[in-house]
Amino acid sequence: MAKDNVPFHSVIFPCSLIGADDNYTLVGNLSSTEYLNYEDGKFSKSRGIGVFGNDARDTDIPADVWRFYLLYIRPEKQDSQFSWSDFVLKNNTELLNNLGNFINRALMFCHKFFDGTVPSLALTNADFELIALVNRELLLYVENLEHIRLRDGLRNVLSISRLGNGYIQAHKPWELIKGSAEDKTRAGSVTAVAVNVSWLLSVLVQPYMPVVSETIREQLQAPASRTAMLPHLVPCLLPGHKIGTPSPLFKKIEPEYAAYLKSRFAGKQTVKVGVSVASAEEVTKLEAQVEAQGMRVRQLKAEKAETSVIDGAVRELLSLKQRLAKAKGETTQAKGKMKGKGKKKGK
Repeated sequence: MAKDNVPFHSVIFPCSLIGADDNYTLVGNLSSTEYLNYEDGKFSKSRGIGVFGNDARDTDIPADVWRFYLLYIRPEKQDSQFSWSDFVLKNNTELLNNLGNFINRALMFCHKFFDGTVPSLALTNADFELIALVNRELLLYVENLEHIRLRDGLRNVLSISRLGNGYIQAHKPWELIKGSAEDKTRAGSVTAVAVNVSWLLSVLVQPYMPVVSETIREQLQAPASRTAMLPHLVPCLLPGHKIGTPSPLFKKIEPEYAAYLKSRFAGKQTVKVGVSVASAEEVTKLEAQVEAQGMRVRQLKAEKAETSVIDGAVRELLSLKQRLAKAKGETTQAKGKMKGKGKKKGK
């Protein structure tokens, strides 16, 4: 809950329950957050500032990417800020180049060099060192989630994939596979370890990105029974296990597209995503009708026609303009009320 609700739920309401003396269960732990701001200001639905509900859906950015970033910047200890430039940076670095890159590389090595079958393991000190570092992050992940530190828990996940990337880069299985029989065995061990770390990540990201988690499991062809997190990293996909077809988990978000979205959601958006746009012929026809009606209004005013006649022509003109705006996929804001006949102010 937001921080402004904490006094009521932590003091006022429990006092009411105690005063009722009816053996109500009292709150034992509250999860609250500070405020999430938008760019250099605040979210405002009435002024169209920020991204809300269907707006986020209609950007064509996957829901799991939104979940990831909002949890990554979750204002757990102090106010935080949604920033489009940072949103793009975190997607392209943490998701695409870190998490997605590691899992895709691990599975591609297995698919390309070992016919999609998890090879045998012959662990060395370098492998045990990686496992120890992963286990350290795993213990911190559990501790963070138990204390509802979701933001820190997500960073533990990204630290594990970063360790995995470093491990693959250090051992270069794509070179080992071309060497001696011993080198090929070593390439198999590196690949098997990386595949099992990928399985672990599929479990750890589930609370944050459930669709991504399921996609990783599908690519791993992980058994349905292998969904629980273990206290330590152990091989859950044993030698001989057949994985599926690897494919990229994330897509790059271009800065230009983010700049467009930032402009769109900067306030009082004039173009709404998802609004149907009419054909060019219909738009041209409506533009001609608006022009003709505008000329008629000007002519009536020049002829000093009756006010009721002018008002009717103006209403028709406004209606045509609204239809034209809708046909173009735009929204219109009323800039003022139509003037009617009023009393002249005496001198």
